[in-house]
Amino acid sequence: MATTPTPLTPQSTLAELAVAHPAASRVFHKHGLDYCCTGGRPLQEACAERGLDASAVIRAIEVETPAAADHTRWDRAALPELVAHLVGFYHRRLREELPQLEAMAKKVEAVHAEKASCPRGLAEHVTTIHGAVLDHLAKEEQVLFPMLVAGRGQIAGGPIRVMESEHDDHAVSLRRTRELTTNLVPPDEACTTWRALYARLDAFEAELMEHIHLENNVLFKRALAEFDN
Repeated sequence: MATTPTPLTPQSTLAELAVAHPAASRVFHKHGLDYCCTGGRPLQEACAERGLDASAVIRAIEVETPAAADHTRWDRAALPELVAHLVGFYHRRLREELPQLEAMAKKVEAVHAEKASCPRGLAEHVTTIHGAVLDHLAKEEQVLFPMLVAGRGQIAGGPIRVMESEHDDHAVSLRRTRELTTNLVPPDEACTTWRALYARLDAFEAELMEHIHLENNVLFKRALAEFDN
């Protein structure tokens, strides 16, 4: 039986909209709306907190939607296919990007240490993120994901809660990154590497939120629902 599409209304939750309307995640990130770790809130409530017009956000999603027409609906894909996508795309890209971000942050701090605008502490922070993310990916790939693919959802509740808690920690780390970088806005005197670092950190944030959303609001939700049924 066909699933009724989630309507684009202020009462729909951020998570529901991000699952059903692929363009929504891009719009939410642009407006600073957390649809992954706190995606259970209605759009209206989340917009009110940030002084945004929910109707304007909905219109932006409608404008973006044609460009996302070929986006895969992962909420409708088989669980093994979704897990393979998470590992082959998001996990792979994290392992490739984080060492480069770490190296760039160290270079910027070393070269511009005498400037008042230097993002002091950013390199150490990115190094901490790198370690935490690698540890998290290992737990998913070695423990939780094989469990879900094997249909052992009846014992997955505990590991899922641990992963969700670590996702919350990742969200806190993203907020700290913005605090250390004046909201990822480079100063006028920033060199090319400095500007490129902030641009890549912004892209990293967007992709990590997309990744966490797929796990929290699609994979984990479906795995537990299939067990409950």
